[in-house]
Amino acid sequence: MGCAAEIIALDDVRASRQRQTWRKQLHECFDRWLDEVETALPEGAPTLSRVSGTIWALRQSLTAGVAQTMIEQRHGAERGRESVTCAQCDRRLNARPAVSRTVRTMIGDVDLTRPYFYCRYCRLGTSPFDEVLDLSPGQIQLDVQQAAADLATEVPYETASTVFGRSTGIDMSSERIHTLTNQVAEGLSVLDVAPSRDEIERRVAQVKAGRFRRPILVLGIDGAYVPSRPDSARGRRPGQARFRAHRASWRHAWYEAKGFRFYLLDGDRIVHVLSWHQVQGEATLGKALQTIKDAGLIPEETVRLCVIGDGADWIWKHVQALFPEATQVLELLPLLRISPPDGIRPIWPHLTSSRMG
Repeated sequence: MGCAAEIIALDDVRASRQRQTWRKQLHECFDRWLDEVETALPEGAPTLSRVSGTIWALRQSLTAGVAQTMIEQRHGAERGRESVTCAQCDRRLNARPAVSRTVRTMIGDVDLTRPYFYCRYCRLGTSPFDEVLDLSPGQIQLDVQQAAADLATEVPYETASTVFGRSTGIDMSSERIHTLTNQVAEGLSVLDVAPSRDEIERRVAQVKAGRFRRPILVLGIDGAYVPSRPDSARGRRPGQARFRAHRASWRHAWYEAKGFRFYLLDGDRIVHVLSWHQVQGEATLGKALQTIKDAGLIPEETVRLCVIGDGADWIWKHVQALFPEATQVLELLPLLRISPPDGIRPIWPHLTSSRMG
């Protein structure tokens, strides 16, 4: 028992020393950041706005340093790894000189120095430390990708690029945000992006508050042709820099994007419920609508459901099959290119024209 107690006590002492070393390094990191802030602030008595702006501009210098210190302390053994086994030929690989890598996160750019291994037989290189930290292949990491994608789903890509750079300090073009959004959304189903039944019922209850009649839930369905570009058109092209070609060397193709959106009418504003738009055929869109209905996300018993669309037969085929009791409204604007008279609601004549009861 005495030896065991001494071993436990020794482990506690070592852990305590490591913790003290770690906290000392964090304090040193904070001291260096305070020096940066003091240097950036003007002499005298700065205003609150100036202090706030300076700290905000330099915040990532502190947070990134804290993250880097924590990683170095918590993963010391992995950073000092001397050998690994090749994933293909099972040969023992010795560590080569450490390789540095900078990754971009929401808390700043983190510099990582990790061992590198290379199998000359398989011509395969690897850095196991990247897998331990679950790093993305590129510089931009998952938290940045998710934040950019979340913003892009709410506002246009150009606006997302401006707002994202201003709020995070990370410059990202609208094209890059578009690409990241597509990568994040790849493989998602309509249920992955739809709110829960409880959340939808909460929004319905908010609109219904103080009203006698059930709220109107609108389902809008439409399609539009969109241009595309092939994968070969991505990336840099050989040639002189700073000069743009007058004509693209590739031809785009047109695809039809179809989608739907559910939203509540609340006086002179609308309350978004859920939406699903992508390049897809009408059969795929119909399956997505069926999935929404089967999941019980549309509270048909507590709302007055209205479907609006143009004269495309494929729209009303799915509406008749899934929501036959809904009031069906024909959108004439795309057909006539004129505005209907005030107070006139065009009703699709071949379908139901029942009142919104």
